[in-house]
Amino acid sequence: MKAKSISVIAFSLIFSIAAYGQKSSSMQVTNTFQIGGDDSGWDYLSLNPQSTQLYISHGSRVNIVDPATGSPIAEITDTNGIHGIAFLPDTGKGYISCGKLNKVKVFDTITHKIIGEISTGQNPDALFYEPFTKKIIVGNGKSNDLSVIDPSTDTVIQTINVGGKPEAAVSDDKGRIFVNIEDKNEIVVIDAKTFTILYHWGLDKEEEPSGLAIDLKTSRLFSTCDKMLVILDSNTGKIVKKLPIGKGCDGMVFDTKTNMIYTSNGEGNISVIREENAYQYTSFPNIETKKGARTIALNRMTHRLYLSTADFSTTEKDSRGRAKILQGTFKILEVSMNKLKK
Repeated sequence: MKAKSISVIAFSLIFSIAAYGQKSSSMQVTNTFQIGGDDSGWDYLSLNPQSTQLYISHGSRVNIVDPATGSPIAEITDTNGIHGIAFLPDTGKGYISCGKLNKVKVFDTITHKIIGEISTGQNPDALFYEPFTKKIIVGNGKSNDLSVIDPSTDTVIQTINVGGKPEAAVSDDKGRIFVNIEDKNEIVVIDAKTFTILYHWGLDKEEEPSGLAIDLKTSRLFSTCDKMLVILDSNTGKIVKKLPIGKGCDGMVFDTKTNMIYTSNGEGNISVIREENAYQYTSFPNIETKKGARTIALNRMTHRLYLSTADFSTTEKDSRGRAKILQGTFKILEVSMNKLKK
């Protein structure tokens, strides 16, 4: 290919990405994938980067669908109290945290069969693959610790007491792990070489941190708290900025191609913020979604967002005093720019 052609293509790509970021406040729900099933709750949903299949936590099962069409592909059952799904890169293995079983289950991403299980702390919740150590890190919500799983043996090799309820965690890919501690309103920083705690970083009185993401280029951490996004320097823990977000956020994603931050708010919207540089941020109008859509996944190739929710009774309450989920209404919302008018 000629150098001139390459330059034109490169310019077009950069222009397209910039335009995407500028118009992101106009994104909207463009598809609804009806999953159905019983009136169980849900938590995280994840895209397998190798197959691009969408894995959805739903009560005691994982629903696996084609993210382009919503067509069902498979189900993984016997995952009672499921919270999160993670994948081991360049292998056919995945991991599911089963909070009510105090276990992580290992599955084959081709056959979708359970191939092993690992005992963890109490109520394993968020989990992720940590690239520096090549381990699976699991946050245990009731025992206030992390389980470090070696995927070569599928055993817990370390337990780290973090002194509170761990939520989402991320890595700087250089030897440090950051964990939101929901009931202590702080971020714990862990040395991945020794699996010991380095720091406890406060969030300036902001409460209930849940979603967490990192920009490796600017060394910025994005922590979603109660109606507030707190942005910290991942090297020092210094708070750089605080920006208001919607109510009831339980998840967030950062699109590294467009520098867009999306927080999924259970009140029925997504807060949208663009990182202009390490110190400047622009807030856009919210994207309207649906009540209960509080967790989120990002397709990094298409820039589409996916959120889980259902319909709720206006009169009946469940055992926790929340609006009762209506039977058979569980669904996935796809958010994109596909149907926008020019």
